[in-house]
Amino acid sequence: MNTILLFNFFGPEMLVIFFAILLLFGGKKIPELMRGLGRGISEFNNARKSLETELKEGVRDAERKKLDKKEEENNAGIEERK
Repeated sequence: MNTILLFNFFGPEMLVIFFAILLLFGGKKIPELMRGLGRGISEFNNARKSLETELKEGVRDAERKKLDKKEEENNAGIEERK
């Protein structure tokens, strides 16, 4: 089954979903639920950014070590020739 069609909600479908949420939770609970959802999304994005930063730093460190090792090998080769 095509996943794009699975989550393709527009117009009448969204109204039915909104009405069902309104009936289930009531008008007073919806803002509280949305705040919680917003906080959850915010925490997820913060964790994603943190992980992304750590991965980039790890890659940079690995590249630096690789370059340092090559430089040491080149310096050792130059010293042996002298």
